[in-house]
Amino acid sequence: MTTEQLGLTGRRPLRVGHRVTTMHLALPASPARAGVIVLHPWWGLNEDVVAYADRLADAGFAVAAPDLFAGQVATSIAEAEGLSDSVEEDVADAFVLGAVDELGAVVGDPSARLGAIGFSFGAAWALWLPAHRPEVAASAVYYGTMEGPSLSRARTPVLGHFAADDPYESEASVAALEQTLRTANREAEFHRYPGTGHWFAESSKDAHVPEAAELAFERTVDFLRRTLLD
Repeated sequence: MTTEQLGLTGRRPLRVGHRVTTMHLALPASPARAGVIVLHPWWGLNEDVVAYADRLADAGFAVAAPDLFAGQVATSIAEAEGLSDSVEEDVADAFVLGAVDELGAVVGDPSARLGAIGFSFGAAWALWLPAHRPEVAASAVYYGTMEGPSLSRARTPVLGHFAADDPYESEASVAALEQTLRTANREAEFHRYPGTGHWFAESSKDAHVPEAAELAFERTVDFLRRTLLD
């Protein structure tokens, strides 16, 4: 990592028009050939997300994780519901797109491919991005789905990690997402993890299942290398 790159890592401002938030930027030791946007769950950009981004950087990717809550982090479900309900969709869209542009500039190669990963609340943007930024060539989601025309406008592959018992994301929603992607001739690789519930991949949560979280991470890195680097 160069001295200049060291100066970029960690929290840095993310400006879109007159609005400002931050993003966590994590860079690998060697120049990255691909980048990944990580979209946080409804808790906000907490230490779980930062640690995940740093692990992806250790795997060789440049990573940007934008803060859609402007520094606020929830520690209870009630707080998280309040934060997620307060988000203005057009503002969040702009910050996500801005993070893609910032990450592309950091990678510095116009031909480089980017991936998008979303946790729960953030999954919708990970699925939405490929229809709005052609450099986003793959999406991975953790226990989150979405509906809408963006799913049929893109042709990029999707990796999904879903819990076996999840009151926040029904099996019907997961099946509907998978069917929509396949109908649009998109590759959909979905995994269900036995003995897990929502948030199983987040180490600070009671629902954390380390074995499932590690398997999901390994599958995600393999997916990103195949779709972004091969």
